[in-house]
Amino acid sequence: MNKRLLPFLAAVAALAAVAAVAAAAPGSTAASCPTVTDGQLTIGTDNPAFPPWFGGGTKTSKWKINDPSTGKGYESAVAYAIAKRLGYGKSQVKWTYVPFNKSFAPGTKSFDFDINQISITPARAKVVSFSRPYYDVNQAIVVNKGTKIAAVRSIRGLARYKLGAQLGTTSYGFIKDRIKPSEQPAVFPSNASAVLALKNKQIDGLVVDLPTAFFVTAVQVPNGKILGQFENRGKTTDSFGVVLAKGNPLTSCVNRAITALRVNGTLKNLQRIWLAKATGAPILK
Repeated sequence: MNKRLLPFLAAVAALAAVAAVAAAAPGSTAASCPTVTDGQLTIGTDNPAFPPWFGGGTKTSKWKINDPSTGKGYESAVAYAIAKRLGYGKSQVKWTYVPFNKSFAPGTKSFDFDINQISITPARAKVVSFSRPYYDVNQAIVVNKGTKIAAVRSIRGLARYKLGAQLGTTSYGFIKDRIKPSEQPAVFPSNASAVLALKNKQIDGLVVDLPTAFFVTAVQVPNGKILGQFENRGKTTDSFGVVLAKGNPLTSCVNRAITALRVNGTLKNLQRIWLAKATGAPILK
């Protein structure tokens, strides 16, 4: 064999090896970004999937309110933007129902990542891996119009009322740590049951994240109003991240995707499209 051909043939072999690796990996992801199912990105979220986080679509036998696969709503749109950065087309994304509290529970996961307004906390981070934040959120309080609490204008003024939140959420922690009510706050297994308690006046105020508060007052509690929002600062700083199994190497891939989406303005634009209303509530101090 002509020795001058050896470098050329070696280069061809190297390119072939690279092509083989690329073909074996789903989309543009490498072996360092494995998924539960080869060639597919499995994303978990709760059911119902509420606006403004998920939108569009119709109620089906599987999804009670919105089908998250529409790409509408802030979290659905963010999920597909991440998927695209990872090299997955819309047809390669599969959504699966995961209850809120189970998403960050210890153990193996049936999903690649879960997106469901899950706040990044040190306690949760001990048993799961979190991505970098895709949304920084303020907590807010919803009350019924015409009630005594509806006239309150400060955090201190809330302390004597019966407040509630969903079990396992940072909203509940916010009540305990920042508002510090004189009465033990009520805790509910789901946000829907917490909303029902407010509607039936079993609690005076419901603490939720601000975008959810707009949905509660617009759809779920017709006589409800957002009394105000709370500044996102200090120990109560709250950011949402996607959840992955502890130590999942896909985490670094998702982090790179989210960083790129933040830098190129995609996250800001999606917030403008889907969460624009979440700016007008007064701040309670």
